[in-house]
Amino acid sequence: MLWPGTLIGAGAGFAIASIPGALLGALLGQALDRRLQLQSWAQLRERLGGRPALRNDELLFVLLGRLAKSNGRVVDGHIQQARQEMRSLDMTESAQRRAIAAFNRGKSGSDRVRSYLRVLKAQPHAAEGVLRACWRMVWADGKADDAERDLIDLWGKWLGWTPQQLQALAADYTPERKPLVSRGPTYQDALRLLGVTATTEPSVIKRAYRRLLSRHHPDKVAGSGASPAQVREATERTRELHSAYALIRERRDFR
Repeated sequence: MLWPGTLIGAGAGFAIASIPGALLGALLGQALDRRLQLQSWAQLRERLGGRPALRNDELLFVLLGRLAKSNGRVVDGHIQQARQEMRSLDMTESAQRRAIAAFNRGKSGSDRVRSYLRVLKAQPHAAEGVLRACWRMVWADGKADDAERDLIDLWGKWLGWTPQQLQALAADYTPERKPLVSRGPTYQDALRLLGVTATTEPSVIKRAYRRLLSRHHPDKVAGSGASPAQVREATERTRELHSAYALIRERRDFR
């Protein structure tokens, strides 16, 4: 990780007082980096330009705002999806205000997010959560255009994701994807959907099924203020889960 204040402090200290000055300058620069949350030269340039550094939750909403505006117009579906993300994160009132400001800031497209995403790369779960939220925003208006896909591909690259990983993640949010139940699931399809293997213990399979069912159940999605399209998608996914679990249970002969 690059700490600009530390490097500047060390260089200035060395120029003034050789090695002892460099050590002192590095310590002072490190304190400045921590105070201003500087982790890259791009962030330093933003702070010098009067723009505050982005927190992780603010970064997410900057990205969502940019996606919403990428095809030229923010529609009500985008606004509702942003609100849904706030509810999902259980944000406080002050955090929601920051998120709204970040969403509006993202619509301008002026933020350089590469350095922030490269820092987030070290947090795989957080990085995946960001990409999933981005795909939910893309489909908030019922379609995904090339500009939106290009942005997610670029951000995914900066987060260290391969094209294959991004494609697999995108499939989770594509409405046109055929439901597993309607195309006659194979045993391998069912295992992949539940995230288990042919040797996974039945008790573990049951827990995976119940966890996924709870997450995607349409009643839960509807109760959180989701759009009709999201409720339909949740209903499809629930049917897929029922079908997959029934097939695995029959093949493995457990109840």
